[in-house]
Amino acid sequence: MRFFTVSDARQARTSVLVATGFISIFYSLLFVLGFGAIAIVSVNPQFRDASGGLLGGVNMVALHLADAVGGSLLLGFISAVAFATILAVVSGLTLAGASAASHDLYARVIRRGRAGEREEVLVSKAAAVAISVLSMALGVLFENQNIAFMVGLVFAIAASANFPIILLSIVWPDLTTRGAVCGSLAGLLTSVGLVALSPGVWTATFKLGSAPFPYDNPALVSVPLAFVVSWAVSMLDRSAAAASVRASFGAQHVRAQTGLAVE
Repeated sequence: MRFFTVSDARQARTSVLVATGFISIFYSLLFVLGFGAIAIVSVNPQFRDASGGLLGGVNMVALHLADAVGGSLLLGFISAVAFATILAVVSGLTLAGASAASHDLYARVIRRGRAGEREEVLVSKAAAVAISVLSMALGVLFENQNIAFMVGLVFAIAASANFPIILLSIVWPDLTTRGAVCGSLAGLLTSVGLVALSPGVWTATFKLGSAPFPYDNPALVSVPLAFVVSWAVSMLDRSAAAASVRASFGAQHVRAQTGLAVE
């Protein structure tokens, strides 16, 4: 989405560099918060209930840390930031999902470019409602799960569906469109399926007994599988479209790295 808001390739690279820098700083701070919570919150009986557990559950540790360090003022500020962040993220993801469903999936794939603007808007509204309802249902279902664990699962799914395709499209000239689609689908479906079969979901959330998949995070299996499927399908793809994609890699690579002839 950031690529669509810049004027040229140079600004796109700068935008991604800045965004990546901020994201890196943010996640580096998690180490500070984690060790701070261990040193300050975990030893303070003020934040423990009668059974010795953390008040409000493990997802409240950042707010308890703010209370311990800065009192009510910092606690109120962090709570307000957390609330605003939740609203921003939820609204942004809902709009992005609804846009992808209406513009990419419905208009381009299902209707093959023949959908009108009114149709796209209606599908976008319906998709926004469906995504919201599904998200609320999943939120209730996973209410007691550790947020850090859930974020890790989201990253694993995203890495399985996106990372192999992004990397191969940059460094491997023989990647084809068919290989990219098949690899991405393989990573997505495998990661989601293994998450559902993992101990954190199958056992802890659904209470179905011993989990069929022994690991909580599926990336060890799903990411390599996405690479293998992308490679295998691309190597077997002998279509004219595949030949055209392979032939255009050199010029595309030079243009992406240097910005030459981007006009």
